[in-house]
Amino acid sequence: MLSRISNITRSDGGYEDLHGVSLSDPTSSESSNNTPTGTPANNLAEDTYRVDEAVDQLGFGKFQVKLSFLTGMAWMSDAMEMMILSMLAPALHCAWGIPSWQQAMLTTVVFGGMMVSSGAWGSVCDKLGRKVALIISSAFTAYYGILSAASPNIIWILILRALVGFGIGGAPQSVTLYAEFLPSSARARCVVLIEVFWAIGSCFEVILALLIMPTLGWRWLLVLSSIPLVIFCFLCFWLPESPRFDMARGRIHAAQKTLEKIAKENNKSMPLGKLASENVTSSGKPKRGRIQDLFSPELRLTTFLLWIIWLANAFSYYGIVLVTTQLFEASGSSTCSSVSKNVDKVDEPPCLLDCKMLTTRDYVDLLWTTLAEFPGILVTLLIIEWIGRRKTMIIEMVAFSFFVLLVNICASRGVLTFLLFTARGFITGAFQAAYVYTPEVYPTTTRALGLGTCSGMARIGAIVTPFVAQVLLKKSIHVAISIYGAVGVLAAVATFFLPIETMGRIMKDSAD
Repeated sequence: MLSRISNITRSDGGYEDLHGVSLSDPTSSESSNNTPTGTPANNLAEDTYRVDEAVDQLGFGKFQVKLSFLTGMAWMSDAMEMMILSMLAPALHCAWGIPSWQQAMLTTVVFGGMMVSSGAWGSVCDKLGRKVALIISSAFTAYYGILSAASPNIIWILILRALVGFGIGGAPQSVTLYAEFLPSSARARCVVLIEVFWAIGSCFEVILALLIMPTLGWRWLLVLSSIPLVIFCFLCFWLPESPRFDMARGRIHAAQKTLEKIAKENNKSMPLGKLASENVTSSGKPKRGRIQDLFSPELRLTTFLLWIIWLANAFSYYGIVLVTTQLFEASGSSTCSSVSKNVDKVDEPPCLLDCKMLTTRDYVDLLWTTLAEFPGILVTLLIIEWIGRRKTMIIEMVAFSFFVLLVNICASRGVLTFLLFTARGFITGAFQAAYVYTPEVYPTTTRALGLGTCSGMARIGAIVTPFVAQVLLKKSIHVAISIYGAVGVLAAVATFFLPIETMGRIMKDSAD
């Protein structure tokens, strides 16, 4: 009865059903006496549904499986471009005799490009669509990745790798697009599991380097590492545009066709009714977050602490990746040899031609430490819904600090590999827990903005870490390793003071 009343509107000639059925004025006693008591079903107004309701009803099926592999391939390809940094520096040190600060710059310029481009790719994403932004950024990364293989000197490779970093800045759009096609019941697990593709990409890059570096050299490694992105660009034409983006741009028909495609591939029926536009403000424009909203009384402390946590996570994660290759390059059978080597050379002028290429054993040990990302993700999946997001991050950051500080002891090569393996597993899990927590704690109106600023702080940490892992480490292993341990403890303390635990908490639309 209430639904019937809600579908009646006033017209000049009385009242009219939204389906066009005329009704007499209910104030007329004659009309009221003749009004039928039953309401035929076909006179009811057509139901409406939103994109999120349709995606939830269509569930996780064949379409999402294909999408998982496609977006995962983009994530894997970008991981390869990032992992190559830890192996490129030692190769160029031997090929061109570059000093440690220039080795650090190889990594710094990539993250500098990522930081500069994040806003630009976000603008492209909002104006042209998630799919278009993803294809352009991937093609951009692949092009300059291949071109950097022809670099004649250090200046050119720094410029070209910075442009590679600019392209990699668009990589998060793959996760954004992926999440918008996922039903709410599977979104958290799938976003965590997409990290598996990053780990696969990192492992694949180490294996590729093991096969290519001893025979063909670093130039061919750069070329071959860009091929997966080229393949992804061609496969991307299967990918439909996000229906959420189409609705935001007023392209309701395009969004409807995308949802019908999902329904067909998942063998599910579409929701009954008509696709409705998303809610907008009274001015007719979607409500957008402002930077000052992140510093409202409810979010001020959370924002400040999350910036510390993200900076520390990126500083520690990329630091442990770079430290691993530096220690393997410098050490013999134990860390003691590299420590004594540094002590003996404190007062000697640096010899740029004194280099040591990574051996097969170094690559194998590097692969073992990279494989640590898989158990790190698994541990996070098992405990994050049991003890909560905050406790998960605290435990994993403290565990990272504990194991990384143990690197300071004089340990055998096998023990060193185990310590680096364990430390990398815990920092991977902590970083992924932060990826889960951050979108949950911010309301819809500031969620993208909050995640974006946290990502910006992470890139600052990644820009700084090469000067600790590749420059300071060669002066004092103990000081460099202790810095990473201290930063992990700092992140754990910051997480402890987070005022909100998001496990089981409904995602809010506004901060009110």
